[in-house]
Amino acid sequence: MTRKVLLKDGMLYDSSRVLATLGDILLEDGKIKAILRSGSPQGDIVPDEVIDLSGKWVFPGFVDMHVHLRTPGQEYKEDLSSGLTAAARGGFTKVLAMPNTSPAIDDASIVRSLHSEALMVKGAKLLIAAAMTLGRKGQELCEYDELREAGAICVTDDGSWVHDGAVMRRVVDYAAACNLLPLSHPEDTTLSKGGQMNEGGISTKLGLTPIPAQAEEVAIYRDISIAALTGKPLHLCHVSTGEGVDLVRRAKRDGINVSCETAPHYLFLTEEDLVGYNTSAKINPPLRRWYDVKALREALRDGVIDVIASDHAPHSSLEKEVEFNLALFGAIGLETMVALTIKVARELNLPPWKIADFLSINPSRLLKLPVGLKVGNPADITVVDPDLNWTYHSSEGLSKSHNSPFEGWKFTGRAILTIVDGEIRSDLRA
Repeated sequence: MTRKVLLKDGMLYDSSRVLATLGDILLEDGKIKAILRSGSPQGDIVPDEVIDLSGKWVFPGFVDMHVHLRTPGQEYKEDLSSGLTAAARGGFTKVLAMPNTSPAIDDASIVRSLHSEALMVKGAKLLIAAAMTLGRKGQELCEYDELREAGAICVTDDGSWVHDGAVMRRVVDYAAACNLLPLSHPEDTTLSKGGQMNEGGISTKLGLTPIPAQAEEVAIYRDISIAALTGKPLHLCHVSTGEGVDLVRRAKRDGINVSCETAPHYLFLTEEDLVGYNTSAKINPPLRRWYDVKALREALRDGVIDVIASDHAPHSSLEKEVEFNLALFGAIGLETMVALTIKVARELNLPPWKIADFLSINPSRLLKLPVGLKVGNPADITVVDPDLNWTYHSSEGLSKSHNSPFEGWKFTGRAILTIVDGEIRSDLRA
């Protein structure tokens, strides 16, 4: 039986349609059936349910295009059920899972298995990035056509950089031929190997092996050069340095087909947050300087950075509550990212539709997914209460892990309703 749900009197934000207006959205059969300005005649529309969204912001469903779900092989940190439900709680209708798992997602059978398992979870939709190379070893390319047929939409050796330039050139060419977006983890490990934090005065003070910013910047320069050489698209993951984002700026100015993302922690935290050997802030790439934070924020304002992605990297307490040198890199972020994006947008005086850019429109375009609030698109919708005051406690989240550098932060603004294919997957309304 067809069920009609009317989302009424919300403030609709969709930069793909230059839409910022009070309106109603009718959902039917898992799709957007109609979009009306508030107060417009509704004709013969007789909804089965009306959801009043007065004072709320309504966005096309948010997409997190950089998430570690630890499946297969490390389900004690996260699994598809916990990760996808945490994503929906955080306001995401789709998440892109990275392939640095055990084993790596480098075979079509693994892609099919993950998709099948995800169908049983009432959370965000699962998107899969398969490995660029077999075992993520940077040598032999995977069978991209088979991976695409199985449902992968990207390729990446995230967690590892493809050092061999000739191999990376083949990756970019082959990925384009198979309609897969290549995502690069820019890190020259000949410069960063063994490092624990950003190189500078604080690393010296703490006596920790440093990671120079050049480890990222050299890799970004090489990857941009390959994108220029091939003329094919390339996406750069988790850009964290001022010079790195300036390289992207110049590449875009020169017409090179390159895009990039950053993560919320690089917009708020610095190497100073590691003082006291704070393992929750031990992240790769590492937290940088205030100069880099300011440069990244400027790049957000200018549209140089296309996407904000969480780089959700769950670890158990056994891997984080240990001596700093032994602690693993990474932080969770699925349930704080929307609030942090709202916060940075406000601090930069950006309009709410820019949030739609960073979290929905741009990732959807890059991943070739349906874009925006449009009739006929899947009814994937994120509703935000911009005035909700709340405090983040990882113990109250749905992730299996609690390694967050934002523990105890106070926020104003939160995703309160996540709708996937017309079905409510998370409801935090009072």
